[in-house]
Amino acid sequence: MVSATVDSGALRHNLQVLRQWAPRSRVMAVIKANAYGHGLVAVARALESADAFAVARVDEGLTLRAAGIKTPTVLLEGVFDREQLDAAAAANFELVVHTAEQIDLLRAAATGVKFKVWLKLDSGMNRLGFKGAEFGAAHAALSALSAVQSPVNLFTHLAAADEPELATTADQLARFDAATRFLSGERSIANSAGMLGFAEAQADWVRPGLLLYGVSPISGTIGADYGLRPVMTLRSHVIAVKDLAAGEQVGYGGAWTADRATRLAVAAVGYGDGYPRNLGSGTPVLVNGERTGLAGRVSMDMIGIDVTELRRPPALGDPVVLWGEGLPVEEIAVWADTIPYELLCGISQRVAVNLR
Repeated sequence: MVSATVDSGALRHNLQVLRQWAPRSRVMAVIKANAYGHGLVAVARALESADAFAVARVDEGLTLRAAGIKTPTVLLEGVFDREQLDAAAAANFELVVHTAEQIDLLRAAATGVKFKVWLKLDSGMNRLGFKGAEFGAAHAALSALSAVQSPVNLFTHLAAADEPELATTADQLARFDAATRFLSGERSIANSAGMLGFAEAQADWVRPGLLLYGVSPISGTIGADYGLRPVMTLRSHVIAVKDLAAGEQVGYGGAWTADRATRLAVAAVGYGDGYPRNLGSGTPVLVNGERTGLAGRVSMDMIGIDVTELRRPPALGDPVVLWGEGLPVEEIAVWADTIPYELLCGISQRVAVNLR
């Protein structure tokens, strides 16, 4: 069976490291998308000392409330109809507002409801938020509503903080400053990459996501470079060991050919578990803690591993680490030509996620 072990001690350690980086900011821990594949409720409980949580959608927040978690929770996408608005009011969620329609919903809110609202400026991401004069008009409209706590809080999202050599982030910070300079209210700008590269983006609140899980958003670095510990370790085990003669091929399409007498281990993990199919031969794995590489294509349920050179010959049941302790997920993301976010969020439902 494939399992993902989530280290609660590493989560707490990483949160403390991030607090040291941003000592004047409060931490809004981003736990959307099932806490980046780590388990929404389990991660929230491990991060109980965070100042607030951020989730994408109403249903994620309601899952927290159903588990008895009462930490302030921000809906990053806000709400989109009256039913969601009522649910958010009952659960005491904070709302990000990024469209005129969301302002209209708040205008029609039930008497006595008071939301903490984060008004989103589109400072250059061109995804969600108000631009230019629309931002000022939206701020004035929200400030006049009885359903909105005063003052309105101020929010934006950085598009390229993971590429600090670009001018993009400096331009976004300048736009945010120009739009909000004379406004009161709390401010939130920095995501994980923004925390690493732009101290001026830390503001009243920071919104770390990937960093909490011990993973770096910056290409060419890993979480350990910043004093962070990996939170998730994805493991399987050996289910077969066999000998191949030179010239024999492995897996679908015979994509890997033994160039010598080879000892091959088969591990029970594949793209059905969220281990990417496009990982090629040579992708590193750990068998009994020793590094070796894939042999052949990743199939739905199994991978082949060349274990010929290992000091300890593997046996059935021996542990195989796909990423995590001793094998950074950032490295596997390079082999998969993707980003660590996708690997972590892509863990399938049949993988047992265990908190320790």
